[in-house]
Amino acid sequence: MGSTSDKISGAANQAAGKAKQAAGKATGSRKLQAEGKGQEAKGKVQSATGKAKSAVKGVVDRM
Repeated sequence: MGSTSDKISGAANQAAGKAKQAAGKATGSRKLQAEGKGQEAKGKVQSATGKAKSAVKGVVDRM
């Protein structure tokens, strides 16, 4: 994936994870809460990967 698509996927996963956590809290489902936390964490990693790719590309472009 490119840096932009990583950032977009990351944001989407973070939002979906937060929604799952909220739904889990509302229904008392610990499993859904855990899935939400995992998905949110995955999104954070994807976003960080996208930012790192952008930073590397910026350095390479300046060379």
